[in-house]
Amino acid sequence: MKKYIAIAIAALCALSFTSCSKFLDYTSKGFYTEDTYFENDQQAIDAVKSIYARLPQESYMGRELYWEQAVASDIVWGKTRSFNTLATFEYTGDEGPVTGVFKGSYGEGINRCNWIINSLLRKRENTALTPVESRSLGEAYFMRAQYHFVIAYRYGTDKLGVPFVAYEDVEGGYNNEIPEQLPTVMDNYKYIVSDLTKAEELLSRVDEYSVDDKGRACKESAAALMAKVYAYWATWDKSQWPNVITCVNRLESSYGRALHPVFTDLFAPDVSKFFTKEYCWGYPSRGGLSRGGSIEFPGISLEDKGWGKYNGWGQFKPTLDIYEEMAKDNVGGVKNERLAATILEYGDEFEFFGETRKFWSAVNVESGFQIYKFMQPFAPADCQERGWVLNNPDWPCTLINWPIIRFADCLLLRAEANLVAGNASAAAQDINKIRARSHLQLLSGNATWTDLYHERRCELAFEMANDHAYDCKRWAYSGAAEIKALAEKELNSRPRVRKYDDRMDPNSPWTEALYEDYVNKLPWSTKYMTFPYPSEQINKSAGKLQNPPSWQ
Repeated sequence: MKKYIAIAIAALCALSFTSCSKFLDYTSKGFYTEDTYFENDQQAIDAVKSIYARLPQESYMGRELYWEQAVASDIVWGKTRSFNTLATFEYTGDEGPVTGVFKGSYGEGINRCNWIINSLLRKRENTALTPVESRSLGEAYFMRAQYHFVIAYRYGTDKLGVPFVAYEDVEGGYNNEIPEQLPTVMDNYKYIVSDLTKAEELLSRVDEYSVDDKGRACKESAAALMAKVYAYWATWDKSQWPNVITCVNRLESSYGRALHPVFTDLFAPDVSKFFTKEYCWGYPSRGGLSRGGSIEFPGISLEDKGWGKYNGWGQFKPTLDIYEEMAKDNVGGVKNERLAATILEYGDEFEFFGETRKFWSAVNVESGFQIYKFMQPFAPADCQERGWVLNNPDWPCTLINWPIIRFADCLLLRAEANLVAGNASAAAQDINKIRARSHLQLLSGNATWTDLYHERRCELAFEMANDHAYDCKRWAYSGAAEIKALAEKELNSRPRVRKYDDRMDPNSPWTEALYEDYVNKLPWSTKYMTFPYPSEQINKSAGKLQNPPSWQ
């Protein structure tokens, strides 16, 4: 029972990784014991690679975190799944994606970071760390915060926090006992902010990294994640909103973060555009270059079987609801730039393996749409030869700098904080920066909560940079009346799709329909702010791990 979140130290260096940057290209050179680790820079580098390992995996950023988005109204599932409860509020906590993220965040995430931090701090007591070791310590602090945050906001409340222990704080050394749950999730957020503060001090700026090291956590990553943590903390304690503004101001003034002028560049397979001023934190997926791929989401959301050209999986499809929300920015019946770059509808032309096609869907559940935002790597006929797309279509990875947090996200968090503070004009300025980039009509006066809801939903659609489902949950729980009503409406709605008379004809007539799999969706309740813990973990803890109060 005391191995609930146990470390597999030998496994740290038994893994191999890939990315667009070379910092994750590694093949095991053997196994180390705890007593012989961190004797040189290479061992620190090897250990840190293990804590990035979870990010590109299918059971994390690959898709598992994204299944939860189906409880809102932006996506439907292209294939029937055995965990439809994630879309209907009938959570059990034992759904495969939920348990996978939980185990990975603790076992391959927090626990490995704990071990690295504790080991390097012990070494620092006796000798000065090298620059590489100091950077490694900063990366471990940052990644511990990243994994801790994912667990905290999905399981913690103001009534009960999530299990956490910092090994370095345990007198006499940590003995692998089950960590105590903290009194509230705010206590978890305090630890997370503390880790991010230390990380920001130790890490370099993204532009200070060599080409091979770009993609590592950087100062910008720490400040951006801190802004998001404070925003989520403010769900339970509104006094945290000014800290969001402080963090985003620092990103802008100290680190030179700004919007990149071309929206579509952010999702292009052009490595020269991976680390623009908008970059804060992301995963540089390697696609088909060298040793294989990493981020699968572009292929997972591609049409199943890819019209016979490439094996997309067809698992996530846009709804009529998100299409209509984005279409509100159309002028004179002309599709706006952001919508055109984000969603394909029947009849839209696009390039696919060197062929100009008109979109239609041949298989699986029909929604009438496809996520287009991440399809640029599939455009040229020689996309596989270029390394933009992995040669193995059963693992549909592409070359892309997968966004986890970008500066547009941070601007919208600052806009939200300013709306809370009653500074609607400042909120409008940040929203208009984003709208101007996509040549959308600017807000003519002060921003409203409806503007904020619309902009977050549309600008960040289908990105891991945005947990739209949780945005709706936190707004429904503690948001201002205007955005609370919008969020509750979405959470209580069954998403709509288009049904075409002839699904292989891009010009076929269509009718509106409710998505069938959501027929048993329960009404929204604040109970669903969190998940219950996986029953396996409850049982292993012998009563030490308690579900959030609403699930007890």
